[in-house]
Amino acid sequence: MRRKGAVLGARPNRSIFIPMSTQPSPHTGPRPGPQIAQRLAYAASQSARVAWFFGQYMLAARLNGRTRLQRPPEGPVPDTRAILEELRALLARDLANIEAGYYRLPHDLVPDPRRILADAAAFFRDVPEVQRRRRDRIATEVRANPPPGSESLPAYYRQNFHFQTGGYLTEESARLYDHQVEVLFGGGADAMRRQTLVPIFEHLKTRRVADCRLLDVAAGTGRYLTFVKDNHPRLPVTALDLSAAYLREARRNLAPWARTSFAVQAAAEAMPLADDSQDIVTCIYLFHELPAKIRVQAAREMARVLKPGGILVFMDSLQYGDNPAMDGLLDLFPQAFHEPYYAHYARDDLDALFADAGFRPRTTSLAYMSKLLVLEKP
Repeated sequence: MRRKGAVLGARPNRSIFIPMSTQPSPHTGPRPGPQIAQRLAYAASQSARVAWFFGQYMLAARLNGRTRLQRPPEGPVPDTRAILEELRALLARDLANIEAGYYRLPHDLVPDPRRILADAAAFFRDVPEVQRRRRDRIATEVRANPPPGSESLPAYYRQNFHFQTGGYLTEESARLYDHQVEVLFGGGADAMRRQTLVPIFEHLKTRRVADCRLLDVAAGTGRYLTFVKDNHPRLPVTALDLSAAYLREARRNLAPWARTSFAVQAAAEAMPLADDSQDIVTCIYLFHELPAKIRVQAAREMARVLKPGGILVFMDSLQYGDNPAMDGLLDLFPQAFHEPYYAHYARDDLDALFADAGFRPRTTSLAYMSKLLVLEKP
């Protein structure tokens, strides 16, 4: 149900410092941008973040050794320098959006060092187990030995996606998940997610926020919703996910805003929510982990629960041809990580899929390893 990318095939580079662009954003917003001190704080924190997570990716790749490929990549595979240039562009865009007033500086600009050290230690303790599954192509441990309460979940979901321990079904997996995502994206996962805050801001700026409703489909640990709530604290939000363990982690992460947040355990293709009940639906890094038929059903469900005039803010992996220089990564990713539906997703016609569900397209943009679609229900 989740959402990842990886700097597969990257070669070492001398530096991973992220210089921040000071070019003005083409957009404007009502809130004043941060002062120079805040800009410097952002640059320092994000450079440290990339160094921390990108370094862990490179170390884990070294510990794992070479991945046996079933077939060589057909497209180009970018090296470390090219990956970091894309990441620099993302962070410059992130800062420009902050300065334009679309959203605030990250609420955890200075993270708790005890937490990040503990998460890094847990991540590296789990690396040998992940590599064992990758080497032996073991991807259904959670189906063979299901955690209590997970037996009735859809078969497509009861897998060890990315060969991770516990799949999406255990407390340990939920605790470690956000760290794993940041390692795979080299420290850029949160910045990618924050790009979705721009269309949310635009949609809410002429509305009474407390009267609107936002649904996050496949909310996972609720990490993304912490950014939504930090910028729109009065906005009622719903976190929907299939994993009870991940929803418990979401409740913990959203505790500071618990008065206007609640969780629903359900599948994206069968949501127990009323028709025309949501003003905004967000869906981030879900579709590449759904079978093709379930993608169609999920899109129709999102259209059903949206109010007329409501928007779907959709983010997922790049697809073939979006950024041709990255196409080789799309070949490698489902081989190095257990992603059984990714290859089909990467070639799927999302425009046709959402049009058939009843959506009208607004905008499409790229952000590092991801594609952002904004669609409207007429």
